[in-house]
Amino acid sequence: MTDDAGYFLYHSIGMYPDKATDMARAFDGFSQIWGGVNDSQWPDVLTQRAVFLNLWRDLIDAPDGTLTSAENVTTGLFSVLGGLPAERLRGKKVLIAADCFPSLHFLLNGMADRLGYTLETVPVRQGDFWVRDEDMLAAWDESVGLALLTFVTSTSSHRCDLDALIAHGHRMGSLVGVDLTQGIGIIPFSLAQTLADFVVSTSLKWLCGTPGAGVIQMRAGLLAEVKPELRGWFSQDNPFSWDLDAFEYAPDARRFEHGTPSVLACVGSIPALEWHAGQEGLLAHNRVLTAAILDEARQLDMQIATPVDPDKRGGSVMVELPVHVDPAALVNRLREQDLHVDARARILRLSPGNVTRLDHVERLFAAIKPLS
Repeated sequence: MTDDAGYFLYHSIGMYPDKATDMARAFDGFSQIWGGVNDSQWPDVLTQRAVFLNLWRDLIDAPDGTLTSAENVTTGLFSVLGGLPAERLRGKKVLIAADCFPSLHFLLNGMADRLGYTLETVPVRQGDFWVRDEDMLAAWDESVGLALLTFVTSTSSHRCDLDALIAHGHRMGSLVGVDLTQGIGIIPFSLAQTLADFVVSTSLKWLCGTPGAGVIQMRAGLLAEVKPELRGWFSQDNPFSWDLDAFEYAPDARRFEHGTPSVLACVGSIPALEWHAGQEGLLAHNRVLTAAILDEARQLDMQIATPVDPDKRGGSVMVELPVHVDPAALVNRLREQDLHVDARARILRLSPGNVTRLDHVERLFAAIKPLS
C-alpha cells in the first residue's frame, strides 16, 4: 500500500500509521526471547500476553478475571457452548439473526443435535439488508435458552440496540452473548453499561491487530457454572500441575484456556491495542468520511444498504451495485488505481479509518462513476 492508497477495508483488516514497523519490532522482540538459550521464555511471553489481556479488559471495562484469549470468535463460542450446563440449552432454542457472521451460524447449526437445542434463525425481510431488532424481539420468548447478538453486521453495518435486546433477553430468562467483532474499536462499548452474559471478539478490524488474537469474556456469576469440554493444562489454576487425577478448573476465565496458548498473535497485537488506547477522534473522523460516502453514493443513485442514521450503524457503509456491474471486476479495477475495497455478492463494502482521507473518498467515487 502506498502513502496515497485509498484504504476502505477496516471491516477486514485495520491499519494505522507505522503498523508494519511496530509489528516487526514486536515480533523481533518475541524472536529474541524465544530464541534465547535460557529458561525465561515462558515467563517472559506470558507476561506479554498478560499485557494484551489487560489492554482488552481496559477497552471494554471487563472486571478482573473475566477475560482470556481465544484463537478466534468461532473457537471462543465453541468453548462457551461446550462449557454451559446441559440444562441451559437442552430442549430450548438458540436464537441468532440471519445476518450474523456465517462462521458462528455454521458452528451453532453443527452443534445443535449434540447439545439438544433448536437453532432459530431470524430472517432478513424481503427488500431489507439487515435483520430488524423488532423481528428479533418477536421471535424471542421464554423458550430461548441462548441468543447470540451481532453488535455490528459485516454485510450492512447495522448496529443493533444491544441494551434493549439484552434487557428483553434477560426478562425471558435467556443467556445473551454478543459478537463484538465488527464494532469494537470504532463504536464505544462498555460492559459496565451493556450487561451481556458473555462477549467474543477478535483484535482485527478497527482494532488493527493480528489474526489469532481473539478474546472470550464472561460475567463472573456465569463463569462459576461453566466447565468447558475443550480443556487442557492451561485450564487449571496451576498449568504445571500434572497430576492426572487432580484436574480442577481455574476459578476465573482461565478455565476457557486449554492447550498451549497462541502467545505470538497476542504479542503481535499489543502495538495496535496500545496505539488505539491513545487515540481520540477516530469515530468523528469516520463519521465525516462515511457521510461523504453516503453523499457520493446518492449522487450516483446507488442503493444504500446501510442504516443512514449514524446511531444505528457501525463504521462502514455498504452499497448495492447495479446488476450490470461485475463486483469482482470492479474491485480489481479499483485495486489497479490503489483503491482498496471488497464486495460480498453485489454489496460493495466501504470502511474508512484513520489512514483514509476525504480525497480518497472523492477519488474512489470518481473511479466508480464511469463503471456504475
